[in-house]
Amino acid sequence: MKTFNYRGRNVEGALINGVIQAASVEAAADQLFGSRITPIEIKPEVTTGLNLDLSSLPMFSQITEIEHITFCRQMYNLTKAGLPLDRAIRGLESSLTNQALKRVLSDLVDRLGRGNTLSDAMTHHPRVFGELYISILKVGESTGQLDLAFKDLAGYMEIERKTSKQLKSATRYPSFVLMAMGAALAMITVFVIPSFSGVFAKLGDQIPWQTEALMATSAFAVAYAQLIFGAIVLSWLGFKYWIRTQIGGLTWDRLRLKLPLVGGIFERIALGRFAKTFAILGRSGVPVVTALNVVSDVVGNKFIGARIAGMGDGVSRGESLYLTAQRSGIFLPLVLQMIAVGEESGSLPDLLDEVADFYDGEVEYDLVKLTSAIEPILIAFMAGLVAVLALGIFLPIWDLSAMSR
Repeated sequence: MKTFNYRGRNVEGALINGVIQAASVEAAADQLFGSRITPIEIKPEVTTGLNLDLSSLPMFSQITEIEHITFCRQMYNLTKAGLPLDRAIRGLESSLTNQALKRVLSDLVDRLGRGNTLSDAMTHHPRVFGELYISILKVGESTGQLDLAFKDLAGYMEIERKTSKQLKSATRYPSFVLMAMGAALAMITVFVIPSFSGVFAKLGDQIPWQTEALMATSAFAVAYAQLIFGAIVLSWLGFKYWIRTQIGGLTWDRLRLKLPLVGGIFERIALGRFAKTFAILGRSGVPVVTALNVVSDVVGNKFIGARIAGMGDGVSRGESLYLTAQRSGIFLPLVLQMIAVGEESGSLPDLLDEVADFYDGEVEYDLVKLTSAIEPILIAFMAGLVAVLALGIFLPIWDLSAMSR
């Protein structure tokens, strides 16, 4: 997304200035029209060495999800009570212990004092306030319902936090078991098996092939330990860099949807985010095309995000939302039917809330099944590992016992 400075007139005819984030000048103009602002001039923001994004500095990046939720909840209560924005934010700033958030809020107050709107001030901190955040608040400002905008944001982030905690809870046990097994296997390979090599040498050609394989693997691991470790680290860093590229991220997110056991969970989480976010934006009054562009960036999967962005292109050409959703190939027939009914009846946000609840229920059920499915797989894997080690180490020991008799 790019940052643009604009001049325009609001519905009262007053001249206003501000900053807006959009993919292009045309997209910026669409957002302004959707916010009931008639643009007069839109030009890219000129950045200088003094125009820093404070949120990109380490001291400004340590803001937790719960702090965002608390901020939105408090702002909802304060703005609902009619407190001016600068006083509300300054009051919150004085009660915070997180220095990162305190400095961001201080900068917001300074920009509000210079005549910027809250949403425009937040565009200078893109790593703290995302595009969804800014889009909802921008519409809340233009409709005079900023308090409800903060309430919607808090509710959305709480649901996201709940889903994230459920996913982490379901994967914590298998992750811990796999890490423990990997550490144990590494210690056996590097320290235990080499200590038996001298004993096994007494058997000569009578060493079982399982033991020979373990000894060869152990010798290789000990001799090239640094190279193996370096290769693992470089491979991981290369993978992280690759998925940050446009092609790599799109390919990886597409592959993630096809992974056994967890692929369906990733898909339903992304589609649930689509439904929740699109419902909030639609209820706030954000134009459909703008809402789809925003949603495509926040679903958490670039492949699904690209399909949703394609829906925005279709709607901008005059096609119905139902047809573009059907052509995307990512929605179930039930969801498509609800989109069609919502589009015809004008109750799309409410029906999308039901779609989001449907996907959330599916995710919860899938996570329970995931835990149940992973446990026997881990047990089978551990049994196989123990069997390999037992055959490789204890078979020659039994042979030595037999020879001593």
